[in-house]
Amino acid sequence: MRIRATVAAVSGALALSALVVPAAQADDGRSWSNDHHFSVSKPSGAERFSGTTAAAAEELPVFTKAVVNGGKPVVVGTKSKQTYSLAITATHPSGVSDIFGYVWTGASIDDEYSYGINQNEETSSCTAVNATTTTCKMTVTFDPAYLINSDSGTWKVGAAALANDGEIGDSEYISKTYLQRFSKLTANAGPEPVAKGKALTVTGALTRANWNTGTYMGYTNQPVKLQFRKAGTSTYTTVKTVTSSSTGTLKTSVTASADGYWRYSFAGTSTTPAVSAAGDYVDVR
Repeated sequence: MRIRATVAAVSGALALSALVVPAAQADDGRSWSNDHHFSVSKPSGAERFSGTTAAAAEELPVFTKAVVNGGKPVVVGTKSKQTYSLAITATHPSGVSDIFGYVWTGASIDDEYSYGINQNEETSSCTAVNATTTTCKMTVTFDPAYLINSDSGTWKVGAAALANDGEIGDSEYISKTYLQRFSKLTANAGPEPVAKGKALTVTGALTRANWNTGTYMGYTNQPVKLQFRKAGTSTYTTVKTVTSSSTGTLKTSVTASADGYWRYSFAGTSTTPAVSAAGDYVDVR
């Protein structure tokens, strides 16, 4: 990995200091150094906060909740950085003064090929829920330039918390979120116009972000619904299911029966969000 992360206490708040490690070509093909990414060798709580000493026998802050993007999956395309909210709640008898959060993916946080993203803010925005519990809000930014396709899927949320009495608690896995590769779907029905009772062909393509190449590539062997909405109505009805080809293309034929809109609709997977194509209107004569 390129970055090793530690957490330090600065003026009573949590801050993250990243130690840049010289880049070396890894098996996953990444050869860059990036301030947002890190590998983590899990230090003790005291090591995470310079100048702060936590007594091992004392009660430590406990994390009760961590939510990324309001509980919805995180979706990233090929060009633009995407910033998402992260809210973490912790509790301690003395109260909690600050929390620093991060998200990461990999088999283990100690695995050299695990990757993570630290919160953007030097200091989180914290609100006391009551005398012992605090929720802190922050953001994390996903940059497609530093992602590879195998990063899609489950990401864990980790954090360190500082109690009002100076005790420090940390957890590498409070909750999880899902990182998805942005998807696109097209539909084109023809010929237009078409005679009633004649064959109508609907083509399209299901693609998703390929972070390895920075382009959109076909999503292969996926079930996609062909749907029809009759002119003057507002609801689409599924006509049949079509499987995307080895290049992500779609093609099927139906019998033209009425004016209306044809589209393809994909339900999504854990690594790719649901998407529906814009309806293509066909005049049946």
